[in-house]
Amino acid sequence: MPLAELLMAAMWICLTAYALFGGADFGGGFWDLVAGRAEKGRPQRNLIEHSIGPIWEANHVWLIFVIILTWTVVPSVFAAVSSTLYIPLTLVALGIISRGAAFAFRKVSQELWQQRLFGGAFALSSVLTPFFLGTVGGALAAERVPPGIAAGDPVTSWINPTSITSGFLAVATTAYLAAVYLTHDARREGNPELTEAFRRKALTAGVVTGALAVVELVVLAADAPGLFRQLLTLPALPFATLSVAAGFASLVLMWRRRFLTVRVSAALAVTALLWSWGIGQYPFVLPGLTLAEAAATENVLAANTIAVLLAGILVLPSLWWLYSIFQRDQFPRANEPHQ
Repeated sequence: MPLAELLMAAMWICLTAYALFGGADFGGGFWDLVAGRAEKGRPQRNLIEHSIGPIWEANHVWLIFVIILTWTVVPSVFAAVSSTLYIPLTLVALGIISRGAAFAFRKVSQELWQQRLFGGAFALSSVLTPFFLGTVGGALAAERVPPGIAAGDPVTSWINPTSITSGFLAVATTAYLAAVYLTHDARREGNPELTEAFRRKALTAGVVTGALAVVELVVLAADAPGLFRQLLTLPALPFATLSVAAGFASLVLMWRRRFLTVRVSAALAVTALLWSWGIGQYPFVLPGLTLAEAAATENVLAANTIAVLLAGILVLPSLWWLYSIFQRDQFPRANEPHQ
């Protein structure tokens, strides 16, 4: 397989990891937003903060990999996307920054009004950021980003039926992943009331996500018929089918309270969905532009391959260790005094 294909596969793996881990963090902000008033919602917010607090910044490593690989492996695609979709991409950047700042300030705030102010900023940016990321994905899926610097319309490229539906689907997916993960976290902490609360949220979010996925297919059939046909044919069809089957299985598992197993099926549903899109669009990366035409020179690709291998050796074990540490039952809360 040529280096360009290998590096784009690596980029797609990073995108998948960001959707699964970073997406769940954004979903935590969604549940923070709808947790209720200060005292009523405090247990849920404490669980969310405890679950995402230690690792949420680390999850942006995957997004950084996606940006760098797109920039260096297919620079013409990076230029076209960033110059046409600069409005939603700027809103995404502002959302990530404001989300992080608000989360940090809320943690150290002493006054209730300050906690509400920063909590609202954290929760609202947690919802808007994946929405705008979804509109960017929808713009690419609907082939509204042509090759060239600022060649696409800066408004209609991301404000269109496919992009708007993709934005809502992104928010629902992150909320579903977060509820699935938090259900297991609540059970591990021995809190049956929170476990049942997030189980109900997960079931609701799962049904909404499934309904939005159906709507997305209908919209694609009318607005992006090329990608729609690709999703229903080989080689993308098995991944699309797997996504539907895993999504349905995760609802059944959540209903049966299989809180650990449902994590796998929910993650598999999202992973298969992303890969069905990528494989369905291959070999085109932009309308009329194939990956082979957009790829950088062989020397640049070779240097990128070495960098990716080194980064994998350094980053993957570190992240695995970080995730495993904060999934241990005996690990104390960050704000609890050491014994």
